[in-house]
Amino acid sequence: MHGCLYVNVWGVGHEEYESAGELFRILSAPLRLAIIDRLTAGPAAVHALVAASGESQPLISQHLRVLRAAKLIKVHTRGRERVYSLTDEHVAHIVTDAIRHTREPGTSQEENIP
Repeated sequence: MHGCLYVNVWGVGHEEYESAGELFRILSAPLRLAIIDRLTAGPAAVHALVAASGESQPLISQHLRVLRAAKLIKVHTRGRERVYSLTDEHVAHIVTDAIRHTREPGTSQEENIP
């Protein structure tokens, strides 16, 4: 385990940094970002997420389980379908801002490597 130095200048405690770090770890998978991005448009059934991503249903389901466990998405049953939606809009803003940031000129990762 790596030791970290947390400077409490802004009134943020160690636990909040840990929680925020865990959120970013969960969002570090590109497919999870794509799922969150798709769900910003509204609830979607698994088959719609599979069609939108082009990935397999088992892979989408695996990522949905991670997002549900983190309480970033919720599920309800509509007939025989499981429909997923965002728990709230906070994570949608983080994902949307991250995507928008990477599209800005001068933010390419290759350009920032020393």
